[in-house]
Amino acid sequence: MRLKVIAGFIAFFLLVSCNNKEKMLDSLADYNNERETRGYHFGDRLELPKEVSEYAESITISFNDKETTNLTIDPKFFTLGDNKVVFIIKTKNGETLSQDATINVFTKNKEKEIPYQIIADYPHNPDNFIEGFLVEGNTVYESDGLDNASQLIKYTLGATVPTIIKKQPANVFSEGCTIVGDKVYQLTYRNKIGFIYDKNTLEKLSEFPLPNIIGEGWGLTYDGENLVATDGSKNLYFLDVNDPSKVVKIVPVAGNTETYENLNELEYHKGFIYSNVWHKPIILKINPATGEVVGKFDFTKLTNENNEGNSEYVLNGIAFKGDNMLITGKNWKKIYEIVIK
Repeated sequence: MRLKVIAGFIAFFLLVSCNNKEKMLDSLADYNNERETRGYHFGDRLELPKEVSEYAESITISFNDKETTNLTIDPKFFTLGDNKVVFIIKTKNGETLSQDATINVFTKNKEKEIPYQIIADYPHNPDNFIEGFLVEGNTVYESDGLDNASQLIKYTLGATVPTIIKKQPANVFSEGCTIVGDKVYQLTYRNKIGFIYDKNTLEKLSEFPLPNIIGEGWGLTYDGENLVATDGSKNLYFLDVNDPSKVVKIVPVAGNTETYENLNELEYHKGFIYSNVWHKPIILKINPATGEVVGKFDFTKLTNENNEGNSEYVLNGIAFKGDNMLITGKNWKKIYEIVIK
């Protein structure tokens, strides 16, 4: 009889323990799902439900190769955007539980809608599937992609005939480009290499392997110190200009309510990075030190006027002529000069 009573107590204890475990994990899952949509800001504290806090001896958050028991959203640990984490809970009865979660961190300030005015337009070759676009003085450098049709070209703004065309091998799909001194740096889409050309002649000088962490080459610019690249994710990759295979730092990009994936063509101007978002008619103004999107241009009207009903004819060209912005897109017939108000 005594053994049956002991066995009963053990069974009861196990049942209670199991119920508590399920309550903790279910409650934590509900909390995480709700906060994933709403997000956090730096300085916020994770107010975990009482079903977790009452039965937890300790709570650890694991993120990549780091761990913390601090439940405050600390920029030393988290980044802007989606942070894939694991909650590790040690219960008061000695169990260890774990649960995956996404902690979205957004900026405290809402992105400002930036007003602008179109003051001029210039012809653009509608055959060009533009990937990289930059202007130096009155000279345009343009990297055009597509399989078996990639090229780097140079022409005078307003002209319809290029001064130099550099055709690229059939297996190369050209992507973003930028100028550093007397050289043009160019990415490729999936070839995992970049090229360096003489700015004046467009003759190839050398090539370099892309860092392994960059899955694909998309956009490229130069901030005066480092090359800055995108690969279609939320990240800006800062590369050593003397060794572009070396990543100096990675800065994720987010706004007040969303993480911006598909960052594409880039341009650096007066302390900010400007980026379009692939398949969206917008250009973001980004603080490169933090990844915070401080402003946004809406070019829906221009995109609709130029896409000819083709979903691939997207906004994809950003440059500056003085303080005026120049924009164009894949297979667009025009380049537009914009005054930022």
